[in-house]
Amino acid sequence: MLFGNVVIGSGVMIATGILNDVIASLQVSVTRAGQLISVSALIVCLGAPFLAAWVAGWDRKKLLSWSLVWYGFWHAMAAVAPGFSSLLACRMLAMLAAAIFTPQAASCIALLVPEHQRGRAITFVFLGWSVASVIGIPLGAWIGGVWGWRWSMALISALSFVGALWLWRRMPERVVPPALSAAAWRQTLSSRTLLVTLSVTVMSAAGQFILFSYLAPYVTTRFSTSPAQFSALLLGYGAMGFVGNALLSRHIERVGTPRAVLMALMCIATGMLLTPWTTSWIAMGLALLPWGLGVFASNSAQQARLVVQAPWLASASVALNTSAIYAGQALGATIGGAVIVHQGLIALPHFSLMGMLVAMGLSALATRYARLHPLPRPG
Repeated sequence: MLFGNVVIGSGVMIATGILNDVIASLQVSVTRAGQLISVSALIVCLGAPFLAAWVAGWDRKKLLSWSLVWYGFWHAMAAVAPGFSSLLACRMLAMLAAAIFTPQAASCIALLVPEHQRGRAITFVFLGWSVASVIGIPLGAWIGGVWGWRWSMALISALSFVGALWLWRRMPERVVPPALSAAAWRQTLSSRTLLVTLSVTVMSAAGQFILFSYLAPYVTTRFSTSPAQFSALLLGYGAMGFVGNALLSRHIERVGTPRAVLMALMCIATGMLLTPWTTSWIAMGLALLPWGLGVFASNSAQQARLVVQAPWLASASVALNTSAIYAGQALGATIGGAVIVHQGLIALPHFSLMGMLVAMGLSALATRYARLHPLPRPG
């Protein structure tokens, strides 16, 4: 499941790394190319909760393995897409697998470990996204910059098929979480605590993706970076993401999930604050380090926070959290596109910082609600 998240994470986030090459090769605008992020994110946002309900009784070994096969097939189709519209369609279809894999892997791992180890286990599985940011995304961006974005898509396709085979051979049979009743969904959707917690995810992702969606044209415009230099920026960012998630996995039980989320959001906001003051691509790389330290740690801590708040609702809450991540990404990419049109690329970090400050305020509010309104366990 860890490797599966490496593949899923690489495919989801690689659009940022190949955006410049897509713009050049398919002759589309920056905001049009940004739809590879915003529209695809919307697909995952809408698909995750509905697909979670649909696949509730499926054996997780088959579900997760075939999700990776689906992901690989549509990335292979994307690699040979003749134009932007067909590329966007293939990416949208591929994202259905992302809507299934990450939330179901998180809820599944909660069934395979003792209750007191759930937080650490979930953050470990989510470490795959950090590995993707260290290896998959910089490598994909470099391949896209040197040989073209089609080879980057082909790489994701090949890794997907490898992951599907590996998971099929290693995962135990008949892992089936109990299906959630309509009452459980109602409890999830009516819980003020869970909804405020989910709003933290939305605003955190939105704040980051106002800038991250357009990071390639942003740094190219400001610093005239080469493909190798941009890949180096992503490598440093991803390496810190791995470090942040590894530290979180080790210390989350001691620190607690609410404090871990807030610390991660503060790291991200620090990166946003430093970005406008950078004067070279190397300085930009340094500004990305605190951002990277918090990016995947915040998502992992949020997943664990929801599971700890209500383990019996994990299948629903984690699926909704996945929706919230991608809703935030779609919102951020859309806002970022509007900022580019009206104020230019240079203004993006300021709006990103505002989004992160809102997320931090919501996180503090979610902590208060969790203390004042704990969720009653049924039965």
